[in-house]
Amino acid sequence: MTRLELVQKVKARKETLGITIENLAKLSHNGVRTVNRFLSGADVKLSTVESITNTLGLDFAGNKTISLNELKKQRATQKAIFMASLVQGTSALEMQGLEEDSLNIMIDKFKEEFLTGSYRNSLWVV
Repeated sequence: MTRLELVQKVKARKETLGITIENLAKLSHNGVRTVNRFLSGADVKLSTVESITNTLGLDFAGNKTISLNELKKQRATQKAIFMASLVQGTSALEMQGLEEDSLNIMIDKFKEEFLTGSYRNSLWVV
């Protein structure tokens, strides 16, 4: 596979997910300029290629390693845990931290909202 074929697969996956270059850069821990260089077909470090493809659920050849649904579920879980940690952190400061069962229910509700609710379009927003 050529570099340009890989770039085309990455671009297609990025578009399918509806993720912006800025958010792809943040999620893959790269700079926007670096991601743009990669997407234009320029030479970048292998670690850059790996972080971008892994973020999109692809391997080095651009093959899908994670289905779109599973990738979305993983991202929704990450965001749900982050949101619940904000609530838990604030509650703990007030000595009212949630029990583990309540926290898990909250995470599940956040996850469901990110997957099906009004926030589903912000799944890839950092």
